Amino acid sequence: MGESAAVGIVLVSHSAQLAQGAAEVAAQVGAGVVDVVGVGGTADGRLGTDVDALATAVEKIAGPAGVLVIPDLGSSVLSAKSYLADGELPTQVVIADAPFVEGAVSAAVAASSGAGLAEVVAAAEGARDVRKL
Repeated sequence: MGESAAVGIVLVSHSAQLAQGAAEVAAQVGAGVVDVVGVGGTADGRLGTDVDALATAVEKIAGPAGVLVIPDLGSSVLSAKSYLADGELPTQVVIADAPFVEGAVSAAVAASSGAGLAEVVAAAEGARDVRKL
């Protein structure tokens, strides 16, 4: 179980490196208060997603505030939905329809300020409207 009282964040990507890099950025802006885990790739190191790895990540950081899952695209979304539909969850888990990196950063900032799960989801999903230029 997660040690943080903040909402935990799991980033699911087809690439382990992409997931871990985005998790590193989000954790840094989460000021050490937010548990952020990136999972990606298949068990044999190929591109893809792994529902078991997602379940392990959620269990690792599950706490009373809940867990937000942000998938990158395609089968990671399907893996996240499959995980939610597949049984008993260790805490409340929500999938955000959010841009991967920007959503992760916005969610981490919100979670680090003590926002609840619904507010963290809204922050992640609201990142889709943030202009870069």
